[in-house]
Amino acid sequence: MMERPPCWPEGRPCPNACAEQRYQRVVYNHTPLYGPWAGYRFAGADLVAPDGQRIDERRMQGLLWRDAMELRRAGLASRRQAERRRPVKVVIVDFQDYRENGVAAA
Repeated sequence: MMERPPCWPEGRPCPNACAEQRYQRVVYNHTPLYGPWAGYRFAGADLVAPDGQRIDERRMQGLLWRDAMELRRAGLASRRQAERRRPVKVVIVDFQDYRENGVAAA
């Protein structure tokens, strides 16, 4: 049996949002979130979206890992692209001079 808040006497309808929220948290383990997460809530170990979709801890870890790997991959790709754009210095050596003198002619 749940311990009711003092503002909610036994056998009466829920008098306010505070009592209802406490009831949901204690009886059903539903915890609402606030700020940018308003509308989302925790139900047990799951995060529940406003439309009812549930995500457990392991799935959330997998999504965060994948996102991190995609960002890492994008960073590597942009660095490779930047390396390809660097100017290349071309040195022309006359092999005849190299064979005769052992060094390239200046």
